[in-house]
Formats: sequence, structure tokens, C-alpha cells
Amino acid sequence: MHFKRLFSEADLGDLHLPCRIVMAPLTRCRSTQPGDIPNDLNVEYYKQRASAALIISEATQISPQGKGYAFTPGIYSKEQIQGWKKITNAVHEQGSRIFLQLWHVGRVSHSSLQPDNALPVAPSAIAPEGQAFTYEGMLDFETPRALETSEIPGIVEQYRQAARNAKQAGFDGVEIHAANGYLLDQFLRDGTNKRNDIYGGSIENRVRLTLEVTKAVTDVWGGGRVGIRISPTGTFNSMSDSDPQTLYNYLVEHLNPFKLAYLHVVENFAGATSEDFDFIALRKKFNGAYMANGGYTAELAEQSLESDKSDFIAFGTAFISNPDLPQRIRLGAQLNEADPSTFYGGDAKGYIDYPSLEDESALV
Repeated sequence: MHFKRLFSEADLGDLHLPCRIVMAPLTRCRSTQPGDIPNDLNVEYYKQRASAALIISEATQISPQGKGYAFTPGIYSKEQIQGWKKITNAVHEQGSRIFLQLWHVGRVSHSSLQPDNALPVAPSAIAPEGQAFTYEGMLDFETPRALETSEIPGIVEQYRQAARNAKQAGFDGVEIHAANGYLLDQFLRDGTNKRNDIYGGSIENRVRLTLEVTKAVTDVWGGGRVGIRISPTGTFNSMSDSDPQTLYNYLVEHLNPFKLAYLHVVENFAGATSEDFDFIALRKKFNGAYMANGGYTAELAEQSLESDKSDFIAFGTAFISNPDLPQRIRLGAQLNEADPSTFYGGDAKGYIDYPSLEDESALV
């Protein structure tokens, strides 16, 4: 198959990209402890994958409170900023661009991961099903503490400061993580948001925090360097909403004034049911670029672009095992199989040891 659209140039906000292949954010749990600091292993990992038109970093906690998994990196300390700077420099030396994904997990955490062993915070005191990935192993999720209304401006400021820190670390922009059952998603959806203040109840109230965060982040970066990720049909982390189409149509319409670079939509993810959701209608309501994500092969990506269902495609698992994914797609080369047992935590194995075509040809 000829991938004409996939390899065509395109504008993404303020950036002009050489193709439409984006590396999706991928949590790999390999930062240095203590301190959640990006390290030289991470530098090599991102450098290897810099043939992507744009790399979106792994989810990165905006504060100690925002952490929900062992070994994930942060963007709130000088040491973290310096660690990320090595990564952005390496990616830029390869001629690519990289955005930082800003992350607060909300209730998807554990007291053992929180400052002073406090309970995780959320819009409402409702526990998710499942277990947290902690330094002591997998532990059952706890019932979180509902945030006080007076605390929420402080959360917005955490995002604003993280956006400033990302700029200091040399990133080309940032992505607001409002998907996959984390804090902003918890506020958006009525299955997790049972508040009776200005952040709960009506759709207008439930989108308020996400819009406030978007304003804070775009105040720092300008809209053309900011994207946002949503997962309207996702059920991961015990998520649900009674009317996702109306909710997300409303959200997207109210994001438009910020002139964001892109809307990153998880169309298919663990447990997602998307048959009843109209992603094309959502795309039509958004004024910026539409980035599709969720189990796309190169063939499906080309079809989506050809039929104007998307502008960019974010590839996840394929980039884990194929550092030179764009080259493999262009040449029609076989893809390496990913090893799920090495996805989260560990060392170089299953992280920076997947061969590129160049490596394979050297062995012949």
C-alpha cells in the first residue's frame, strides 16, 4: 500500500510537520528514584524514536500529589527539568519535536505514593476498581478524598507552573491529559463527579476545571503550542458518563476559543465501546487539527486520513517495539512484536533494545 497521506506535510498549530505520524504518550515507568527524574536511559529511548513527526512524552505528573504510578517522571523540580532538558536536546538534535504531557492522576493513586501518605484526591469520594502500581507492588485502590472547592484554584496553578517548567525544559509545546480516567476526566464525567458546587452537576460545571486548566496552560504557551487529549468512550479506570456525546461536543466547542493546536482523541482503548459515539461529529466541531489514536495500523491510518476523518495519527504500542516506525511503514517492512511484560518498569530490556532496520541489516 502507498501511504501518500501519512507521509504528507501538515501544519499542527504553530508547527509545520514533515508527516502525520505522531508518537503517542506511553507510560514506561523508568525514571530515577527518589525524585521521579528523567535519566540517560530515557534520553536514549526518545532519541531512538525521533523519526516521529512529533513525540508526545509519557504522562508526567505536575506535582507530587499528581503521581499515581511508581517510577513515573515529574515536571515540578529543578532536577526533573534538567533531566527533561537532556531529552528535548537529544530529540531536537535528531530534527524532531516533542510535547510534554501534563498529568494529574486524581483518584488513580495510592496513599503510599502521596506526600505524607495522604489519600489521593478526586472530584468525589468514589474509589475506582482495581489496583495501583506502587513501590510495594500492586495494592488495592483506596477511596479518595473529595477536593474542597477552595483547593481547585491550586490545582489549576499546578498545571500553570508545570507548563512554565516544560518551557524551561526545552519542550516544543504541551498536551493536557484529560483522558483515561485521570483527574480532569474524573471531573468531566458524571460517573465520577457527584459534586454540588460550581464544578459538578451540569455539563457546564463539569467542564469548568478542564477549561480553567486550558486557559492557564495557553496563557503560558499560546494555543498553537498546546494540545488536549480526551477519551469520550473510555471505561479504563472505572469511567462512565450518561451522555458522552453531548458532554464532549460541548467541551470541544468551548475549547475552540483557545485556538489549540490539536484535539487528541482516544477512539479505542481498553474497555472502550465506541459504536454509539460519533467521532466525525466531534471532529467537525473542533477548529484545530484532529489527532486520532487507538489501535491504528498504517493501513487504517491512511484510510482515516484519506477519508478526512483525521489530520494526524498517534501510534502507541508500535513505537515501543519499532523505534524507526515511520521508516518501516514507508518501506513496507515487517514490524517487531512488542513484549508486554516489559512495558512498565524495568531496565533497558524491552525499552531501548528493539532493533531498527539499520541494526538488522548490520547483522546480515
